[in-house]
Amino acid sequence: MATDDETAQIHGWFSGRLPEGWFTGAPEIVRDREEIAVLGTLPDLPDDVPEAERAALVEGLARRFREETRERRIEIAREAERKFRQKVSWGVICGGETVMFTTLSVPVMTRLRQTERQVLDTLVAAGVARSRSDALAWCVRLVGKHTDTWLADLRDALQHVDRVRSAGPDVNS
Repeated sequence: MATDDETAQIHGWFSGRLPEGWFTGAPEIVRDREEIAVLGTLPDLPDDVPEAERAALVEGLARRFREETRERRIEIAREAERKFRQKVSWGVICGGETVMFTTLSVPVMTRLRQTERQVLDTLVAAGVARSRSDALAWCVRLVGKHTDTWLADLRDALQHVDRVRSAGPDVNS
């Protein structure tokens, strides 16, 4: 888990490094152990866009931003990767939709009992997933989607624990 100081340093660095005009406000920085994701909000869609055109417009705006900023984003990402020793991924928020351009897919190891493996095997047999690995990723996305508020509260509590821990006595001296 990143400390508040590390998160603030990374957020400040990207806010100072990104060209003005790319996003409508400060970028959202999401960091875990392997990756720093930079998400910027593009200008709002016009109110009169028909629903049938909405998804195509979001896709087009995101794709245009991606192509027009590619070289500069790569340069900034390389610099950040050297400085923070983590991979950088990019995405935009447009019309309330999040479109990621690049993300890491990191393997994780887990041990499952037979009843848990049967859940994954059922998803594979039903064609919901191609493999147990895909089925497990599907399950994680589903849980994340349906427990956003609870997970956000849990992350806030962990940040509070980090702040309290960092304010405590230094036991290493």
